[in-house]
Amino acid sequence: MDTMNTIYLDQQTKKLTTRQIDRRQFILSMLAAGITLPTAISMAGDAMAATPKKGGKIRFGLGHGSTTDSLDPATFENGFMTGVGFLYGNHLTEVDNKGDLVPDLAANFSPSDDGKVWFFELRNGVEFHNGKTLSADDVITSLNYHRGEKSKSAAKGLLTAVKNIRKDGNNKVAFELESANADFPYIMSDYHLVIMPSKDGKVDPNAGIGTGPYKLTKYEAGVRAEAKRNPNYFKSGRAHFDEVLFLSLIDVTARQNALMSGNVDVIDRVDPKTVDLLARNPNIKILENTGTLHYTFPMRLDVEPFGNYDLRMALKLSLKRQEMVDKILLGHGALGNDHPISTANRYHASDLPQREFDKDKAAYHYKKSGHSGKIKLSAADAAFAGAVDAAQLIAASAKEVGIDIEVVREPKDGYWSNVWNKKGWCACYWGGRPTEDWMFSSAYVDSTKWNDTAWKTTDGAKKFNKLAIQARGELDESKRRTMYAECQRLINDDGGAIVAMFANYIEGLSKKVAHDKDVAANWQLDGSKAAERWWFA
Repeated sequence: MDTMNTIYLDQQTKKLTTRQIDRRQFILSMLAAGITLPTAISMAGDAMAATPKKGGKIRFGLGHGSTTDSLDPATFENGFMTGVGFLYGNHLTEVDNKGDLVPDLAANFSPSDDGKVWFFELRNGVEFHNGKTLSADDVITSLNYHRGEKSKSAAKGLLTAVKNIRKDGNNKVAFELESANADFPYIMSDYHLVIMPSKDGKVDPNAGIGTGPYKLTKYEAGVRAEAKRNPNYFKSGRAHFDEVLFLSLIDVTARQNALMSGNVDVIDRVDPKTVDLLARNPNIKILENTGTLHYTFPMRLDVEPFGNYDLRMALKLSLKRQEMVDKILLGHGALGNDHPISTANRYHASDLPQREFDKDKAAYHYKKSGHSGKIKLSAADAAFAGAVDAAQLIAASAKEVGIDIEVVREPKDGYWSNVWNKKGWCACYWGGRPTEDWMFSSAYVDSTKWNDTAWKTTDGAKKFNKLAIQARGELDESKRRTMYAECQRLINDDGGAIVAMFANYIEGLSKKVAHDKDVAANWQLDGSKAAERWWFA
C-alpha cells in the first residue's frame, strides 16, 4: 500500500473514531480506496472497539483481599486494596500504560541543581470528592501522615530520606532530601501515597475520599468494593465506566468460573494451568505481559533457625528453579536468582551467576549450619496460584539434600496479616518496582516495615544499606550500575529472600472489555488502573 493510501486510511479511521463519519460512510470510503468489503467491515469494527466509550458497570474478580483490610492507604498490602486506592485516589505522579513516569496531581516536577530538593507544582482546580479544592497543604499533610514518629505505614521506609516537606508558593511543594535522589519522583507514585483532603493539619485515612476517577459507595473488607464515576474527574479521556465493582475471589477456580459464567468481566491471577482452557472460550481473551512480578519465599533472620547464614545458603541451593518455572508457571515466567531486580529493570545484574540446584554444596552448608530436625514452610495459594505446590517442590528437592521441610498449609483468609512478615518462612509475591531504589526501599532497607526477611544486622545487610543510600544520589551512570549490581549480589548471597521465579501477569477479560494497545506491567491489571483506563467496546 502506498504512502498516500495509508494517510487516507488513517484520516478516515480518525474521522470514524471521532464521530465525524458513521460506520457506513467509513466502509464506503474503504471500498473506494480498493479495500475489500470483508476487510473494510473488520477495520470498522477494530477502529470502533479501540475508541473509548462511556457507560456500563465493570465487574472485577480479584485474587486478593482480606477481612483485615482497611481503607487507610498506609495499610495497603494486597492487590485488592491497591486497586481500591487507585479507584478513589491519585498521587503526585503515576507510571502510565507505556511504563513511563508522568505527572498525576502534579502538573510538573523538577530537581534543584544538586538533586537534594525536588519541586512539584500542583494542577489547578482539582477537587476532592467532598468538594474541597486540592492544595499544597493537602499534599504535605497526606505525606507527613506516613512519616510520623509513631507511624506504622508500609510507606514510611520510602520517605526516610525526606528531611522536610514545605510549601514553595501557593501551589508548589518542595521535598528536601538527606541526599540527592535521581529517582525520587517515582516514589511519589507509590500506591500508599494517596493524597487526601486535610483539615486543621490532619487527614482522615479511613474516609476513602480522594480526587480519584470514582467515588466509593460501598466497601466491605475482604468482600467487595463498589464505586461510581466521579463527574468532576480532572483527567479527560479516563474513567469511562459508570460503575465499578471489585469482588474478592481468592479461590482461583471460583474466580475463573465467575469469568466463564459471565458473572464478572475481568479476573486477575489466571492459573497458568488453565490459560489454554480459558482461551478456548469464544467470549474470553487472555491478556499476558511480562514485568517485575516475582514469587518469593522469605526467611526471617529474627526467627530461628534462619539467622544462620549456612542454613539460608543450603536452602537456596536446594531449589530446582527451572522445575518450578516449568511446573508452577508452565513456562509463563523466568528463573529467579534470589534478588528482586528483573531483566525489565534498568540496572539488572546480568553478570551475577544464576543459582542452580547443587546437592553437594547444599549438603555442605547444611552440615556446617549444625541444624537438624524439621523446618516449617508456610504457604497458601493466597500468596500466588500454585504456592502450596511450589512449597511441596521445595520440600521434595530439599529432601534429596537431606533437609526435612514440613509444608504448613495456611488459611487463605488473613494470610497477609497472620502469616506473611510474621512467621519464619513462608510463600510471598512482590509486584516489583520500576526502579531499583524503590524496590530496595520497599522491602530490603533496614527501616522499612515490609522488610519481610528482617535482614538488618548482618555485615552484608549493613553494607547493603549504606550502598543503597549512596546509589540514590550517584548521577554517574556507570558508578550507579556498579553499586546496584553489588546490592543485588549482597541480597543474593547474604539476604533471607529466596526469589524463586519471575512470573508473567496473566489476566482473563470478557471480549467486550477494551483497552489501549499498551498495557502497563508495573502492577497487575494495567498498573492496577484498569478501572480508570479501560472501557466497554
